[in-house]
Parts: sequence; C-alpha cells; structure tokens
Amino acid sequence: MKKANVAKRIGRGAPVYLAAVLEYLCAEMMELSGNAAKDNKLCRINPRHIMLAVENDSELEQLCRNCTIASGGVLPNIHAKLLPRSSLKKKPTSSFQFGSPRWY
Repeated sequence: MKKANVAKRIGRGAPVYLAAVLEYLCAEMMELSGNAAKDNKLCRINPRHIMLAVENDSELEQLCRNCTIASGGVLPNIHAKLLPRSSLKKKPTSSFQFGSPRWY
C-alpha cells in the first residue's frame, strides 16, 4: 500500500482491513463457484465455474468488469431471433363447429 502511493500516511489498521475485505471477496467467490460446480454435478471447481459465478452475481460482475478468466468460456445465451419459430397453433379439428351449416 505504501508503494502504490495511495496516501501519504497509512495507519496500522489499513492492512488488516484490506486483508479482511480480500478474504470476504474470496470466500464469496468460492461459495458461488462451489454452487455452480454442484449444479453441474461436479466436486471440483474449474475456471468455468468461477466465470459463471462472477457473471451471475451483479456485484462481482461490476468488480470484475475488466477481468478475463482464462478457460472460462462465455455465458450460455441464444439470441431470440436465432431460435426456431414455434409452429402455428393448430385449431381443433372436430366435426362440430359453431356457426357452420352442418349442425342441422
């Protein structure tokens, strides 16, 4: 912190506070990554799980906005225009139709 020239003077509690913040961030990221690994039925966290955890949490995404996670891949996303069109809803084909002349 002294080499980074953050301030002219740095108190004794600053490094302790910084360590606590970094510990919290690591614990949060590992918890979310573990949940992503568990969702994929795996016991080991890999970079893909870390990337999914960061991208799905708004605060971590804002913190790691300019970071690149090696071997993380991309979020699964298919643009709506690329999806196949849903087939037109078929009308029920019954012999009796209201308003038709067959009912007499």
